[in-house]
Amino acid sequence: MKKHLFIFGTRPEAIKLAPLIRFCRSRPEHFEVKVCVTAQHREMLDDVLEFFAIKTDFDLNLMRSNQTLFDITIHALSGLQEVLKSYQPDNIVVQGDTTTSFVGALAGFYTRTKISHIEAGLRSGDKSSPYPEEINRILTGHLTDYHFAPTDLALQNLYREGIRNNAWVVGNTVIDALMDGLSIIDREHDKFFVKHFDFFDSRRKTILITCHRRESFGKPIESIFAAIRQLAAKYSELQFVYPVHLNPNVQEPAVRILGQCDNIHLVRPLSYAQLIWIMSRSDFILTDSGGIQEEAPSLGKPVLVMRDVTERREGIEAGTARLVGTDQAVIVREAVRLIEDRNAYQQMAQAVNPYGDGKSCERIAAIWRQRL
Repeated sequence: MKKHLFIFGTRPEAIKLAPLIRFCRSRPEHFEVKVCVTAQHREMLDDVLEFFAIKTDFDLNLMRSNQTLFDITIHALSGLQEVLKSYQPDNIVVQGDTTTSFVGALAGFYTRTKISHIEAGLRSGDKSSPYPEEINRILTGHLTDYHFAPTDLALQNLYREGIRNNAWVVGNTVIDALMDGLSIIDREHDKFFVKHFDFFDSRRKTILITCHRRESFGKPIESIFAAIRQLAAKYSELQFVYPVHLNPNVQEPAVRILGQCDNIHLVRPLSYAQLIWIMSRSDFILTDSGGIQEEAPSLGKPVLVMRDVTERREGIEAGTARLVGTDQAVIVREAVRLIEDRNAYQQMAQAVNPYGDGKSCERIAAIWRQRL
């Protein structure tokens, strides 16, 4: 039986690795699993661990106020050196494109440990957007031994970079997480929601907003918020729900531009459970998030992506998402189209999700058993 060490540090990583950890831990005859968190993010990470009942074995507890990419890289690498010396895993598992993912892969390379990369092969083609994620995912890919790509397009990206061995299309584990999460919510609905959404009116159409990417700070995010304000004024019967990121570069313009609109609800960042609950009850979503581009189609929710580029081209090509950038006029035009044109809405809502069927963990585990 091989020893698998899962290394992650942020909420998105935790969401996408949680179903795989649960799947493997439910089969102790085949997998020995340990979990190491860097806690690059602390509170949001802990929320996901609690929701999915994930026990951690090593906690580097790195999060500090005003930490830089230098700080995270240095302290994570140093901390992982001790963890790897202590546990000596056969397989290090990292996910996605965070600094923790890159450093986890680098630590594995330094100790000659096999490395598995979940959600391998995503590329935007622009090393500065998303920043620093695009470079993180490229560097992680070239350190990795086992590449688990979510889609055919991601696999082709790996091939173009000369990565052809031990690479498979398995779907995206975020869909496994979504299905697990919704089943937990169904069992424990009141625990998660009664006190958190007292403003929510289920009779009104709802537009969910998530916006926090650092490349949008400044003029782009102000343009996004101006578009949302314009839509809220035009459609007073709609309700807009925006969980506002705690970063001051998001908080200040959000409150200044959107704070006086009666039908825009600016709320604190939501837990993962709360987010998928409100997502399931929204009509469509305005977002710059990567995960939501993958999750929303499984719920039949059209997505307008408020970025200039996206590494998740599959959703654009499948018709589940539309890239609208940060220009106020374009965002308003495309949102109006979804609000007023029922055929256009249905065309996006009924498109097939290209990101998976909820069986990615099963496929990954089967490959590990065969190859390791």
